[in-house]
Amino acid sequence: MHHVFGPITHAPGVVWCGVVWFPGTAGGTMRVLRRICGAVGRISTFRSYQIALLLFAALAVMAFYYFGSENQNFSSTTKRMKQQTQASHNSNRNDQDLSAHTGSVERGEPLGAVRETAEDQKRCFHALMMFTKIERSRTLQSKFEVAMRSLVQHGQFLEDEVLVLHYVSDAASKDLGEKMIPGLMLGATFQYEVVFHDVGELTEKLFPIVEAMQRHFSAGSGTYYSDSIFFLSVAIHRIMPAEMKRIVQLDLDLKFRSNIRDLFQEFRNFPPGAVIGIVREMQPVYRHTFWQYRRENPKSGVGDPPPQGKPGFNSGVMLLNLHAMRLSPLYNQLLEPEQVGRLADRYHFRGHLGDQDFFTTVGMEHPGLFHLLPCGWNRQLCTWWREHGYGDVFQLYYRCDGPVHIYHGNCNTPIPDD
Repeated sequence: MHHVFGPITHAPGVVWCGVVWFPGTAGGTMRVLRRICGAVGRISTFRSYQIALLLFAALAVMAFYYFGSENQNFSSTTKRMKQQTQASHNSNRNDQDLSAHTGSVERGEPLGAVRETAEDQKRCFHALMMFTKIERSRTLQSKFEVAMRSLVQHGQFLEDEVLVLHYVSDAASKDLGEKMIPGLMLGATFQYEVVFHDVGELTEKLFPIVEAMQRHFSAGSGTYYSDSIFFLSVAIHRIMPAEMKRIVQLDLDLKFRSNIRDLFQEFRNFPPGAVIGIVREMQPVYRHTFWQYRRENPKSGVGDPPPQGKPGFNSGVMLLNLHAMRLSPLYNQLLEPEQVGRLADRYHFRGHLGDQDFFTTVGMEHPGLFHLLPCGWNRQLCTWWREHGYGDVFQLYYRCDGPVHIYHGNCNTPIPDD
């Protein structure tokens, strides 16, 4: 099967979703030149006009490979080649209900890109990961390798679809990612693109929006979650280009056991008014954090286990409907500093988990803004609270029936090998 790989690009705002010839263009051209030179040497006894014809033909071949033609490019040629190998595979899949519905994005030409014709336009599935300080930690690098290899192992997309992988990164981590990602994606049977977003530029845009949240939902100055970037999901609809309609945000410490494409289908299950898809928290974190409010309001259900209680959310896997977030007056009103302060004061809340704390607090009053994903899409493995005072109720939160699609090794919990 022929694989078409996407470019590693660096665009803080605009996402390119095109198909490129990658890698090895220069090496392939050099091999052609060497073969031409050898051929010319063997036919040195030919007449001059025969040599001229041969050179003309060789240059024509090179022009086809290197530049394509007006009506035929590498992408369209690849498409016809792949149709034969993928026809039987795609014909056995029921895709009547499958649609990217991620919105079209502005097209561009990263270095080496081949512009596609209208009939070759791709449907883009956007996924984002935080990729900062990776070069300092071999543990983070190992987690990233597990996440990407399992994504590749189970990932399947249709021929006209592209998985766009967004990484929010600092300069050093970006350099490392450029070295790691091509090798981790070698087994991919789908088209993909990689986009790095500069963490400094995004933080500068986010800070005015989320400054008030940091006072209530961060551990304090200089700590991991005190940085504005860890509230990216809260205001991502104001940062990403309007052409981008939907995106999935993922933690690094994940292991996929199902096709990531199936996760995107959960967007179709959003009820009216919902803007975010998210899984419940599977530990009694918020039973503990909301202790004062629970004491004052013992029948509120806040912090209680499911299904009747409100255990809060876990932000390891989130479906962010950017279009719905932009259009929701309620959601955008809740981002205003006075509203953030009112919520935090009402629930006597002081947290340290960034966006997760904000979404949990909002969900206590406005559950309609959230679509509850099946727990198997973020099967959290951490058991820290079981050993720290909540062993008697722990299983009520931790239980997850149904298939596991994604393991989440939060609080450095080992992920099963199966």
